Amino acid sequence: MRPLVQFMHVSLDGFVAGPNGEMDWIKVDDEMFDYAGQRTNESDTALYGRVTYQMMEAYWPTAADQPNASKHDKEHSAWYKKVDKVVISKTMQGQQLPNTIIIGEDIAHRVKALKQQAGREIIIFGSPGASHTLMHHGLIDEFWLFINPIILGQGIPLFKDVKEVTKLNLVKSYQFASGVVCLHYKKG
Repeated sequence: MRPLVQFMHVSLDGFVAGPNGEMDWIKVDDEMFDYAGQRTNESDTALYGRVTYQMMEAYWPTAADQPNASKHDKEHSAWYKKVDKVVISKTMQGQQLPNTIIIGEDIAHRVKALKQQAGREIIIFGSPGASHTLMHHGLIDEFWLFINPIILGQGIPLFKDVKEVTKLNLVKSYQFASGVVCLHYKKG
């Protein structure tokens, strides 16, 4: 079975965005891009919620073509263009997009079926609404949580409406020079 791996930036107090979706507090740098890039190369499918997909689609297909494109922009743009994409969205249903599947109904069943298909890891970036749905159905197998050294006090929580206890095993932790700590957990 293909694992579904969650990549998420989170504040120390457990929020993935501010009350209005703000993400300007997230620290990213070349060290983090290199670290995360090693993991994204292990996946052949990217899963997004609609909002995150639209943000990604607006930037990554042409990021490498920009005059000042960074090493990360070039690498991630190439990866983004070749991976299969899955978008969880009721409002995008029926759209025909290249290399993209839209799931708007029967989400748990369809994602379970996707995990049964041949292939490598499925990775979900951010997408808190989609993540909440997937967590509700126990479909996320691993968490890569990038804990940012900030307390927001309010916002969109990482975990919402969790129905049952889920035991996790710490696989690895890594501290970046920026003060961000990555915690990699697998369901135990």
